[in-house]
Amino acid sequence: MSARRPLSLRQRFTLLASLLGLLLGGLAAVTVLAVAEDNEYVLATEILRGQAEDYGLRLANHLPAQLPRTQRLRGYRGDDPALPRGYAGFPPGVHEDPQDEATHVGVFDTAAGRLVFVIDLGDIEAMERHLRLLVVAMLLSCTALAGWLGWWLAGVALKPVRALAEGVEALPVQPQPTRLAAAVSDEDLGRLARAIDGYQARLVDADAREQAFLADASHELRTPLAVIQGVAEVLLDDDGASPAQHARYARLGRGAGEMQRLLEAMLAAARRRPLQLETLAAAQLLRDAAEIALAGKPGITASIAADGELHTAPREAVLLVAGLARKLAQPHTDATLQMALEPGHIVLRMSPEDAGIDAATTVRADTGTGSALLDRLAQRLGWQVAFDGSARVCVELKSDPAVKA
Repeated sequence: MSARRPLSLRQRFTLLASLLGLLLGGLAAVTVLAVAEDNEYVLATEILRGQAEDYGLRLANHLPAQLPRTQRLRGYRGDDPALPRGYAGFPPGVHEDPQDEATHVGVFDTAAGRLVFVIDLGDIEAMERHLRLLVVAMLLSCTALAGWLGWWLAGVALKPVRALAEGVEALPVQPQPTRLAAAVSDEDLGRLARAIDGYQARLVDADAREQAFLADASHELRTPLAVIQGVAEVLLDDDGASPAQHARYARLGRGAGEMQRLLEAMLAAARRRPLQLETLAAAQLLRDAAEIALAGKPGITASIAADGELHTAPREAVLLVAGLARKLAQPHTDATLQMALEPGHIVLRMSPEDAGIDAATTVRADTGTGSALLDRLAQRLGWQVAFDGSARVCVELKSDPAVKA
């Protein structure tokens, strides 16, 4: 079961704003309904008390007065047999009919005795029901509005953060100085931008030190390799050496040459400088690569079929293709290295495929090159390398759209 994706900062802010809107709207709704209920009670109390005082005064002074008996307002004496039995037990005060919330009963002790007045406020109750529906609608609307405002305000507030994130995402792989802090406010976001600028500055310093180290290492390693190669060539020219010695000298020369190629591949893969792209004939690139790859393997010949052009970095491309071709030809003793340019691809293949291959050396990986240096070169060139898993001797180099076959 996949892990639940956490809410984004903008979504959290929107949720918080919606909850705040719901809370404030709920408090306002409760207040409005409570005020409406209190107004109903106050209105009923004042009407009933006024009726009780008026009729009580008239009856006490023996003035002609007949208690009202309308549909909305009805009055009774305390000993009136027409008084509903449910109201006779009410104490003095204003009460709500338990059977009908629209009916209010006022019980008053006056100079003329106990008077009971009953008033029907059904219109006010209907208005309160409509008010409740309106309050619920307003509560939902306020919650939705608060959520929308929260989403909009979060987008405005997070705009500088998105700009900073886009600036960081646009940074190249190669370290370079940045001035992200200049585009944001001098607050928490500015502190983050300054931290990124400082980190990039440290990366630039570290990269400069690494490049200086590579330059020094290149110079110091090339010198002894050149000496070894020179000595090997002198020894090979010695006519007095035995055939066994000549074979050992030749092996020494091939080892020094291999070390030289590995050094060149390492430096080409490690450099941070932008690639110097050129348009060159694919056939020439493949010939140069084959010459490097097949040095010291006289039993293997190269067959090149490439009529198009390549727009790439010549030095890195030659080293990569040469390294791949050498790995491909390594287990063979008598075969032909076929190198061809196809639409979007450079294909290297040995023919015949099983010539001179020991069964113990035929297993190859079907992804990557098997060499960290060659993988790094392929990455710098933007190429992808894949071995044919079925034949195990076919290397397909998927190139970029700049290939012109």
